[in-house]
Amino acid sequence: MLMFDLTGRVALITGAASGIGAATARIFAEAGADVALAFYPPDGHDIRPVVAAVEAAGRRAITAPVDVSSTADVEGLVRAAENEFGAVHIVVANAGIARTVSLADLDDEAWNSVMEVDLHGAWRCFRAAIPSMQREKYGRLLATSSVAGTVSGWPEHSHYAAAKAGLVGLVKSLAVEFGGDGITANAVAPGVIRTPQSLDPVNSLGPAGVEAVAKKIPAGRVGEPCDIGYVYRFLASQEASYVNGQLLVVDGGRNLAGLD
Repeated sequence: MLMFDLTGRVALITGAASGIGAATARIFAEAGADVALAFYPPDGHDIRPVVAAVEAAGRRAITAPVDVSSTADVEGLVRAAENEFGAVHIVVANAGIARTVSLADLDDEAWNSVMEVDLHGAWRCFRAAIPSMQREKYGRLLATSSVAGTVSGWPEHSHYAAAKAGLVGLVKSLAVEFGGDGITANAVAPGVIRTPQSLDPVNSLGPAGVEAVAKKIPAGRVGEPCDIGYVYRFLASQEASYVNGQLLVVDGGRNLAGLD
């Protein structure tokens, strides 16, 4: 029997057109899952290569433009997945944004715009999918948190760090509330992963910053999107049925090595 097999499962993944979301879609398809892929067109990432990778693995994919700050968009995607595949067993709430703003300039609009995507977007996805999971008696609620806000701080990103920390409280509470329905809830806190977001020189580290961090990581490199995708595959599987309400830090040991 294949370990971490997802045959017969249906996964909904947000932020699926690039980075961690795209890698997770491919890895889930290789494990046997069909996928509903949410992407945000203004980001400019092409969802078609992700669909091609899923189909190359012999699985089915549907796609939808989704703004996770919109309840209508999120609920529409869940309905589309149920109509196409019959159910939703796994949600990877991965969509997120980072914006560099000092606290003095962090007004209500800037704060709320990050919260609506990074924290409230996950809540909307989970809320919409839980009824399907309850019917199936199998559910995996998975959220992309961050080391920022959970094991370290990030200057000029207090709203991002607060949202990512909030995801931990969300999954812990959902783990308790819905564990009896065969549903688990967990979060993953990636360290520096080579994605379009981390390579953004304005709102994140940029290419030079990413390479500088690599020298400080005990693993000897920054992470790749598949490093997180494989963790999600485990958490989505039957083998992880007793892992519930946890935050898994996946950073190559960076936060054990100090800040110098």
